[in-house]
Amino acid sequence: MTGPHGGPGGERSQLTEEAEIESLLGTLEDSDCRAIIEATTSEALSASELSDRCDLPLSTTYRKLDQLTEVGVLDERVRLSRSGQHTSEYTLQIESIQLSVDPESGVVLQISDDQPLQSDGSLVAGAD
Repeated sequence: MTGPHGGPGGERSQLTEEAEIESLLGTLEDSDCRAIIEATTSEALSASELSDRCDLPLSTTYRKLDQLTEVGVLDERVRLSRSGQHTSEYTLQIESIQLSVDPESGVVLQISDDQPLQSDGSLVAGAD
């Protein structure tokens, strides 16, 4: 599945496919996923940083990060360091989600994208 966002800068996109809507809503229903979303609202964080802040086992954190990046809520980037010890970090990619019911389209999720965050003191490059 591709992420629901089209790019940075406050763009809006819509999900109308039932499977995409169910996947996103299911992810948002998960309390661990919501904790990770809340933790990434102000800065990009690594999996270990998120594990500590959200009081989750690292294996659970990675599983939830996979879910959140799969549905396009988070973006994975590479945090470059001068020491050569690069790590993945995760940034929040949405600003808001609005659910509506349209007589012609049915259930529609409208997503407003947020600006990608960059952690202080690090260079960020897109991860593959």
